This record gives sequence, structure tokens and C-alpha cells, in this order.
Amino acid sequence: MMRVFHHTVRQEVRQKAGRLPLALARRLRQPAARWIDRTIALLPAPIIERRLRAVVLLEVAEQADRTARDALLARLRGAAEVQWVSEISGSRDMLLMLDCASLDDYAERTDHLLATGVRRYQSFLVKRELRLRPFTRPGS
Repeated sequence: MMRVFHHTVRQEVRQKAGRLPLALARRLRQPAARWIDRTIALLPAPIIERRLRAVVLLEVAEQADRTARDALLARLRGAAEVQWVSEISGSRDMLLMLDCASLDDYAERTDHLLATGVRRYQSFLVKRELRLRPFTRPGS
């Protein structure tokens, strides 16, 4: 029964997407459907290529208590330069993606964001984006 329902909804989405994309997106975001949590805009390559993007591996300080860790997460979540934050397994604790105007801007932002609660971090500058498709197929 659920497969039939999901199949029907997917067909309806495909049919209506061309005619009412905004209204359809609003409907899919409603609590009953919960198919879409939020929508994002992906900027074209000519704009992105002029900016400095960095992937940062971060290790939280061992002496950081719950309050310090929460403060670090609040700083990361509140900073527009932080594109995403993920907790990861292995020798590091978090993986960040930062987007800054320049190397000087990046240095200033990391000095502020990672000043407390961080044992160490390692940065990798993005030279060129090869593929970015933040998409998950429903039902896969």
C-alpha cells in the first residue's frame, strides 16, 4: 500500500513540477509530507571559483567540557562562512566546509571560530570543484 502511495506521489510530483514548482515545494515541506526539509541554491561556477573554500578536519580539545563543546557548535552553526559541519569517526571529531572571500578572511574567521574548544585543526583548500550534487532519491 505504501509503495503504491509513494509511486503515486512521485508521479504527481513529476506532473506538477513544471507547472507549480514553488507551490509544490511548499506542499512537500508541510509536516504531513516531510519530504523536503529545506531548499538550497547552488551558485554557478564563475562565482564560486573566485572564493576560497576550505575543508577543515577538527579535533575537539580533550579538556573541553560540554559547555565549551556546545559553545563551539553554536559558533560554527551561527557563522555564515561555515557551509556544513559533520561529526565524523576516526582520529578527528568534525569535518567542516568553509567559504570565505580570501585567504586573509579565512585566517580571521578560523581564528575567531576555532579559538576555544579545539585541540587542533587541519585545513585543505579546495582547488577546483569536480562534482557537487546534494541530492538523495526518495525511497533509495
